Amino acid sequence: MSRIGRIPVVIPNGTTVVIENRTIKINGPKGELLFVLPGGIEVRIEDKNVVIFPKGELTQDLKSLFGLTRATIANMIQGVTKGFEKKLELSGVGYRAQVNGNDLVISVGFSHPVTVRAKKGISFSVFENVITVLGIDNTIVGDVASRIRAIRPPEPYKGKGIRYVGERIRRKAGKAAKAVGAK
Repeated sequence: MSRIGRIPVVIPNGTTVVIENRTIKINGPKGELLFVLPGGIEVRIEDKNVVIFPKGELTQDLKSLFGLTRATIANMIQGVTKGFEKKLELSGVGYRAQVNGNDLVISVGFSHPVTVRAKKGISFSVFENVITVLGIDNTIVGDVASRIRAIRPPEPYKGKGIRYVGERIRRKAGKAAKAVGAK
């Protein structure tokens, strides 16, 4: 049995968890999220905690779903109470980003600016070449951030591009100059 799956998820004040059939509905100050339980997993609410149980015998597939279900529910509760954010930084001469309504407009050396449309529940903010992606669903925030990074990934020679804040880029040495007088 998964060690992570056995840990109960604490429900903070101001957050409600409702279980109907195979669907978990979590409401909080920032919004509402839904999750459909996989087959073979049972969820109960006990003493302001969400507890996950396997229904029958633990197969290999059910073991992996057991920990995943607990982690997903924990992320949903954190999302509706605090929210999630991913930060990306632009490095390069002339690289810049700005928020235009709900959309993000990025200029990163192409012949045209690239527009990233905000998905439902996602908002952008830009401050000093740092793009912040905000939202309540961890998977959507991570997906949007990775799509923004894919527009111009950092290159290994000069390090120019879009990267996560704190990400280390493995740098390569450039082409060595030809030795004088060598034949």
